[in-house]
Amino acid sequence: MTLVQAACLADALEAGYGILAQGGPAVAAVESTIGLLEQSGLFNAGRGANRQLDGVQRMDAAIMEGAHLEAGAVASIEGILHPITAARLVLEETDHVLLVGPLASRFARHFKLDRHRSTGVPRRLSYGRILARQRCSTTERYGTVGTVALDRSGTVAAGASTGGIESMLPGRVGDSPLIGCGVYADNHSGAVSMTGMGEGIIRLVIAKSICDRLAMGKSPAVAAGQVLRMLVSRIRGSAGAVVLSPDGRFAIRHVTPHMAAGWWNGIGLPTVRGEFL
Repeated sequence: MTLVQAACLADALEAGYGILAQGGPAVAAVESTIGLLEQSGLFNAGRGANRQLDGVQRMDAAIMEGAHLEAGAVASIEGILHPITAARLVLEETDHVLLVGPLASRFARHFKLDRHRSTGVPRRLSYGRILARQRCSTTERYGTVGTVALDRSGTVAAGASTGGIESMLPGRVGDSPLIGCGVYADNHSGAVSMTGMGEGIIRLVIAKSICDRLAMGKSPAVAAGQVLRMLVSRIRGSAGAVVLSPDGRFAIRHVTPHMAAGWWNGIGLPTVRGEFL
C-alpha cells in the first residue's frame, strides 16, 4: 500500500463516519466511502478498475442494508464512474436486486450518474487467443473496495465495488455483486464485505457463512477466521473480509499476504494498515 492509497483510505473513512455522526443511514455511509475510492483511481474499482482481456472495463458492485434485508447490485456495467451508486439505485428505485451488462449501464445513464470514459482501446482478438491469454496468466492482484457500517438506529450495511481480477474473460462476474457471497448485511447477525479471488468466495458463499456464525454468537474475529481457514483448506481460496457485528465489534481478517484496510470510530485518527494479523 502506498502513502497516497493510505491517505485516500483515511479520507474515505472520515467521509463515511461523518455521515454516521450526523445521524445518516449506514447505506449512505457505505456508498460515500466506496464512492471516494472509486473516484480516486488508486484501487481496482471505478476509475481504476481492471480491464478484461478484450481491453474493456466492466465493473461490479453491490450494497445491502440489514434492517429489511434490502439489496441492490450491478454486474458488468461499463462507462459509469460510481457503480456503487448504481447499485444503491437498484435497491431504492426498483423491485429487483441485480441488473447486468449494457442494460445496467443504460439504467445508470437514465439516472444521470457520472460517466467514466475508459482510456484503453478494446482489443479485437479471436476467442482462442483470449482463452490462451487467460490460461497463461499467473497474476494475482485483487484490490476490490468494500465497506461495512453501523448507524445510530442500529442498522448495519455492507457494500463492495470492483473491476474484478486481472486476466478475466470478457463477461466474467465475481463475488462482489452476488448477495451472500461478496456482501451481506443483517441486523440480526452483522455485516460483511469481501475481497479476493471471487470464484472461491462464490463457491463457499463466504459473506453469508460469516454472518451465520455471527448469528450463532461467534465474535467477528472468530467467525471470519473460521470461514477464511475453511476457504483455504477446502479449495485453496484467497480472500479478506471486513466484519461488523450489530453491537459494534469488528474484525479485519485475510488469508492473502496483504490487505490494505482501515477503520474509524470517530476518536483520534483513522487506523489504516497494509495487513491485519
